Amino acid sequence: MNLLQLAWKNISGNELRSWVVALCALLVAAFALFATLLLRGAATSLELAAERLGADIIVVPEGAQTEMEGALLMGVPAHFWMPEENVAKLAAITGVEAVSPQIYLATLQDASCCTVSEMFMVAYDPQTDFTVRPWLDRQLPGGLGLGEVIGGDYIFATEANDGILVYGDLVRLKGNLEPTGTGLDQTLFFTMDTAHRLAVVSEMRAVEPLNIPPNQVSAVLLQTKPGVDTEELAVEIYRTVPGVYPIQSANLFQSSRTQLKSLLSTVVIVMALIWPLAVVLIGMIYLMAANERRRELGVLRALGATRRFVAQSLLAEASVLAFCGALVGVFLAVLAIYLFRRLIMVSLGVPFLLPAAGPLALQIGIGLLLSMASVFLAALAPAIKISRQDPAIAMRE
Repeated sequence: MNLLQLAWKNISGNELRSWVVALCALLVAAFALFATLLLRGAATSLELAAERLGADIIVVPEGAQTEMEGALLMGVPAHFWMPEENVAKLAAITGVEAVSPQIYLATLQDASCCTVSEMFMVAYDPQTDFTVRPWLDRQLPGGLGLGEVIGGDYIFATEANDGILVYGDLVRLKGNLEPTGTGLDQTLFFTMDTAHRLAVVSEMRAVEPLNIPPNQVSAVLLQTKPGVDTEELAVEIYRTVPGVYPIQSANLFQSSRTQLKSLLSTVVIVMALIWPLAVVLIGMIYLMAANERRRELGVLRALGATRRFVAQSLLAEASVLAFCGALVGVFLAVLAIYLFRRLIMVSLGVPFLLPAAGPLALQIGIGLLLSMASVFLAALAPAIKISRQDPAIAMRE
C-alpha cells in the first residue's frame, strides 16, 4: 500500500474530520483568491480607464467632479455644461500642448426610440481628439463618419446591419474598444457632427428631443507639454478660467482609490483572523486524530513502517484534503466573481475587470498553494509527534 492509498483510506474512514479539514482549506483558498481578484481587478480597471482617457488634466464645470467620475466609472449618464469659449481659453494657457472638447449625453429611459435604456454617450471632436483617435487609427484608419459609432466592450448592435437605434436615428456600430471594467465599457462614442444629427432627428422621431445647448461643451481634455508640472498647471487653470474645475489624471477616480484602500485594509484584517484560526483548527483536528490512531500507527511501526513513512502518511492525507478543498474554493471564488461582478461593482462602488487567462491561472495557483501550505503547516507538528512515539507503548494504549 503506497502513501496515497493509505491517505485515501484514512480520509474515507473518518468523513467528519475530512470534511472539516477540506472546508477550512476551501475557506482559506476561496477568500484569498476572491479578495485578490477583486482588489487587483479594481486597481487594473482604474489604471486602464485613466489610460483610455489619455489626458493629463480633465476640465469640467465646477461642482461636476463627482458626476464626472460616476459616468466614467459606472456608466451613469452625466449632464453638465460649460461655455465652449473655455476651450480657447485653456489652449492659450502656457504649458498646454493640446485640448479637445467632449459632450456628454444619454439615451432616454425606457423609450421606444432608443435601443438601450439610459446609455452614457460621448461626443468628441475628431479634429482635436487624442482619446478615441489612437484606437481608430489602429482599427478604422478612415475614422468615424456621420452616423457611425464605436462602443465599449459591452455595446452590441440590436438592429440589422450593425445598427443601434438612438433617439429615433439608426446609427451603425463600427467596432468595440478594449474592456476596462468601468463605465467606459457601456459607453457609446461618436463625433460631434453625429451628435447634432441625432438632435435634429430626435425632434421628429424621439419621445423627447435630444437637447444640446448651443456653444456648450461638457468637458475639455488637456495634454501638457513635456516637463510641465500638472499640479501647478491645474492651479493656474482654476485661477484664470472661472467656473471650471481641473482634475489631474493622477487624482482622477480619487474617491474610488480611497474606497479601494479601505477595502484592502478590511481584507487584510479579515484574512489575519481567518488564516490563523483555520491553521489552529486544522492542527487541533489532526492532533486529536493522531491520538485516536495511536494503536493503528503503532501496528504500522511494528510491521516495519519507518517514522518517516508514518509522518508522510499523515501529511499526505492533509495534502489530499487541502488540494480537494482548495480546488473547490478557487472554483467557487472565480464563479462568484464572474457571475456577480456587476453586483459587486455597484455594491462596493469600485470598477472591476476580470484578469486575462494567464494572470488568472497564476492567481488560482497562488490560492491553491496558500491553502495547501496552511493545512500542511497545521498537520506538521501532530505528524512529527505521533511518528516519534514508541510502537509498543502506542499498541498498549
